[in-house]
Order: sequence, then C-alpha cells, then structure tokens
Amino acid sequence: MPDRFESALRATRVAVLTLLVGGVGAAVFRALGFPAPFLAGPAVTVTTAILLGVRLAIPVPLGNACFLLLGIGIGSTVTPEVLQAAVTWPVSFVVMTMTLLTSLVANRTLLHRAFGFDPFSAMLAATPGHLSYVMGLSTELGSDVSRIAIVQSMRVLFLTVLVPALLALWGVEGDAVTTPTAPMTPLSALMLAAVSVAAAWGLARLNVPAAWLLGGMFVSGAAHATELAPGQLPSWLTLAAFTVMGSLIGTRFRDQSLVELRRNLLAGIGVTLVSCGVAAIGALMVARILDLSPALLLISFAPGGVEVMAAMSVQIGVEPTFVAAHHVFRLLILTAIIPLLFFRGRNRP
Repeated sequence: MPDRFESALRATRVAVLTLLVGGVGAAVFRALGFPAPFLAGPAVTVTTAILLGVRLAIPVPLGNACFLLLGIGIGSTVTPEVLQAAVTWPVSFVVMTMTLLTSLVANRTLLHRAFGFDPFSAMLAATPGHLSYVMGLSTELGSDVSRIAIVQSMRVLFLTVLVPALLALWGVEGDAVTTPTAPMTPLSALMLAAVSVAAAWGLARLNVPAAWLLGGMFVSGAAHATELAPGQLPSWLTLAAFTVMGSLIGTRFRDQSLVELRRNLLAGIGVTLVSCGVAAIGALMVARILDLSPALLLISFAPGGVEVMAAMSVQIGVEPTFVAAHHVFRLLILTAIIPLLFFRGRNRP
C-alpha cells in the first residue's frame, strides 16, 4: 500500500510539472501572437524539456478527460445548419480517400528507398494517423517500432506547430460563424459528462479509435441538436483541455534518444511534407468544388491525429464537426486498408 501511494504521488508530481511546462509554453506562444497557442506552445516546450532529459508525462485518465472535454465542446457546435450541410460531405470523403491512398503509397516508397526502412515498417511509418493501431501492428509484426514511433511523433508535432502558422502566413482564416452562447448550467454539464463517460467507456471496450473524444462528441452533439443540454463549456475549461492536449503531444518523445531522433529527423520531415502536399491538393480541390473555406478543408485533410486536428479547428475558428467527421472517416479507411496491404505484401512471392 505505501508503495502504491508513493508511486501515485510521483506520478502526480510529474503530471503537475508537465502541465506547468505546458502552461508556460501556452503563455509564451500567446504573448508572441502565435496561432493556436494553447496547442502549439505546450507541444514545443514539453518536447524540448523531454529532449533535455526532464521526466514528463500525462496520466492516461487525465488525457482521457481532456479528450472527453474536447469532444463535448465539438458536439456543442452541432446545429441544424451543420446537419443540413452534411449532405455535401461525401464528395469531400471521396477526394480525401484518394489523397490518403496516394500519400500512403508515396511515403512508403520514400521511406523504403531513401531511408532504408523495411517494407512493412515503411508502410506503418507512412500511415497518416491512427498511431495506437499502427504501433500495435508494428509490435505484432516485429517491425522497427522505434523508427516508426519517431516518424509518427514528428509528423504530429510538425503539424501541430506548422499548420496554424502556415495558415496565418498565407492569410487563410477560419470563417465559422460563432454566436454568443450562454454557458451550460452545472447540472446540465454534470449530466452530459456522466453520459459521455459511459458512451466513451463503451466505445473503448469495442476498441473504437479516439473513443473518449467520440463519446463526448456524439453525446454532446445529440444533446445540443435536440436542445436537451444547450450552452457551451466554460472557456477556461476548454483552454485547459487544449493545454493538456498540447502537452500530451510533447510527451510522445519520451524514451526516445537524441541519436535516434537525429537519425530519423529527415525521414519525419519528408513524410510530413509529402503528406501535407498531397492533402493540400485534395483539400483545395474540394474547397473549390463545394465553395467552402480553404482553411476548413486544409485542417480536415491534414494528416494529423483526430484529437489534435479537432482541437486545432476550435482554436483557429473553423467548423469542428466537419473537421472531426473527416478525421474519423480517415481512421476508418486506415483501419480497413492497412490489414489488406499487409496481407497483400505477405502473400507476394
């Protein structure tokens, strides 16, 4: 019992230190006027601290609570106008699937031929998202887990920092219409959180990716669409969730050596550039076809994690439901095609 208490106390101290480092990053990036500071700032400062040897981590329950809050916040944006616009989304889904396959093949070839990855490790490292699924497969297949983890983590970090900055430099702004909304009552918030936790737990039991984000998003979306739980989460709570999310991105580099990071830096940069270039072409095509905001499509097609991109959409000011729907669809496509590619490659003579 004392050992368990001491272990919990150490974990709490590490978590508090991580959030302090992330909070400093958020404050500095906000003071500098950097876009999406509550995501990019913590990601950069926590990554830097970890690479300097500081022991930082975010406990799983805190991370899940962060995803749940982000999901509830996204669900609260569901309106009849959003549901009406959803009839045009299949066009975007089709184009995104094409860009996804193109990016996967191009990056697999790049990693295999230019950086010496074996074919299966190259395929898994080239996969734009679905990190937990990819890492599980890489472990089972005996692939180069460390290189895959580094390339995937670099992709997420680069996207978190560069996407909002590039959108700002290009002058591409979000155009989501936000109307002032009263905050949820404490009773509504508690009831919504309780039902969301139950939904998220059920999705997690079914091994659904991003279960805590989706649980909060589905329950909150239904509650807001039917006006059973109107209102928004307090802004301070949402910003706290963003800070936790950014800090969590930085902790992905835990247990990675500087030697391995330097060795795979160019591979991570290459994969990120190819993925972003292909995604941008598809996004701008759909923006023109459907007459939608380029910023909205660029974030929806960006090959980042569903939680990260959904949180970024809120920070930048584009329709988060549209963005989340696209990233969830991307995860479903990847879940289906990765095993097919694996078995196809394994059965080759």
